Amino acid sequence: MRRFVIGRARNLIESSRQNCRFQRPLLSSSQSPYRFLSSTAVVDSPSSSSSSSSSSTMAPPVTLDTINPKVLECEYAVRGEIVTLAQKLQEEIRAKPEAHSFEEILYCNIGNPQSLGQQPITFFREVLALCDHPSLLDKSETQGLFSADSIERAWQILDQIPGRATGAYSHSQGIKGLRDTIAAGIEARDGFPANSDDIFLTDGASPAVHMMMQLLIRSEKDGILCPIPQYPLYSASIALHGGTLVPYYLEEATGWGLEVSELKKQLETAKSKGITLRALVVINPGNPTGQVLSEENQKAIVEFCKQEGLVLLADEVYQENIYVPEKKFHSFKKVSRSMGYGEKDISLVSFQSVSKGYYGECGKRGGYMEVTGFGADVREQIYKVASVNLCSNISGQILASLVMSPPKVGDESYESYSAERDGILSSLARRAKTLEDAFNKLEGVTCNKAEGAMYLFPQIRLPEKAIKAAGAAKKAPDAFYCQRLLTSTGIVFVPGSGFGQVSYFLPLFWLNLVRNPGALLIAVVPHSEVTIKLFYLSKGIWFWEMKICLDSYLNTSVRWGCGFLCQLTCLFPDLCNG
Repeated sequence: MRRFVIGRARNLIESSRQNCRFQRPLLSSSQSPYRFLSSTAVVDSPSSSSSSSSSSTMAPPVTLDTINPKVLECEYAVRGEIVTLAQKLQEEIRAKPEAHSFEEILYCNIGNPQSLGQQPITFFREVLALCDHPSLLDKSETQGLFSADSIERAWQILDQIPGRATGAYSHSQGIKGLRDTIAAGIEARDGFPANSDDIFLTDGASPAVHMMMQLLIRSEKDGILCPIPQYPLYSASIALHGGTLVPYYLEEATGWGLEVSELKKQLETAKSKGITLRALVVINPGNPTGQVLSEENQKAIVEFCKQEGLVLLADEVYQENIYVPEKKFHSFKKVSRSMGYGEKDISLVSFQSVSKGYYGECGKRGGYMEVTGFGADVREQIYKVASVNLCSNISGQILASLVMSPPKVGDESYESYSAERDGILSSLARRAKTLEDAFNKLEGVTCNKAEGAMYLFPQIRLPEKAIKAAGAAKKAPDAFYCQRLLTSTGIVFVPGSGFGQVSYFLPLFWLNLVRNPGALLIAVVPHSEVTIKLFYLSKGIWFWEMKICLDSYLNTSVRWGCGFLCQLTCLFPDLCNG
């Protein structure tokens, strides 16, 4: 029977070949049912040789003129032109150490704690190691190398993973047991119920933001209200998905306050231009501005979104980073539920990440969004979009569950975990306050209070001569300054305009996560004549022992309480006035 079937198959294939051989000339390309195959009909065409000879002069199939224009419009300043130049300089230093006056590139362009010396939380890494290499759990030595609760947690997690393999795909929303753990953590934090079906685990918070922009934006007539200054992820994702960023401006004079009157003003302006607002982005604690919203302010924002029918997109990735005792983090979900609003009253998406807080696990790419207030039909579409990416990475999923369910009192790891967590957070708070105080002691520099997150955003005026030089170079003044700073010192900053801030100031993206408290100081000191100065202080000098004595010249003496005396001069004398 098998031979008969095989023989019949061969006869059919041969018959098909014969039919195709005789019928092909009878079909023109316009008649072909498969248009993508029609180009094969030019086998013996007289023009084929000339086409071949001219192919070497044809334009490339992909150029800046032929790619998606939305990609050209998209900009992401924290990984933009300045960082690209920094990477080039880094390669030059590796190839030839004496190529530049500096020995290394110091990346202060993004919150990347572990690259600057922050150590990971031991409990988290123990659990990850055991989950990634489960055979360790069967070895007797493991009991002496790992804490009992990390071993127990690893077993719990592995039992929830299909095949007990972190290299396997999971459910597109994330592993159900891990989502249950996260939902329980949210409920414990807020005091209101959370459902694991509302949780979508993602590779950090960024893909979750892209997912929501993809869902909400239909055309350029759809607008998303975003804070200015803002984290460039939002402007970039809105541009990529073809929407319109509708800015609302945080008030620097009131500590980067978010005024509902400003939201209403921008809403009306957008409507007058025919733009339909779909959502409001709120970053709390603020990035890059570092403010922490009051609960009353949050209630007013929730009420605004409810009245206007806007989706509230709450970026809460810095919820652990609060540095002032008078402020506390309140999730927007907790605030909305405390106001009596439920699923049917307001659509809310909350973003969380393992990259920030005290954990700083940026490279592990873990995060989630909690999606509430959407109908079942819309949730199906969100799940469909998530399914396109199959699933987020399993290590990131595990970390997200650990972040929302760390060791508790009575667990073997609790004391070491608490010491590590509190040490990191107190160090961040100390450095934030130190930098804030130092900036505000400098003439011509203002800096708002560092309440949270990981950044300071000082305001510095550039001299007119520098602004003109930037214009001649066809660059924004702050971008021009940051480029000169990089090529002179090896220090990578992001210009304030990269966050949408007004360009006639130089707000700097200031990362206070340095390798040790005295590793790095950048200070730009304008005099009354608006002369600009920049100082780079060598490692090992304690920042908080600094005393600056300004004179009326370009030179500035810097005295140190620990006995050092340095004479530092302006790095850019060609750009200083006078």
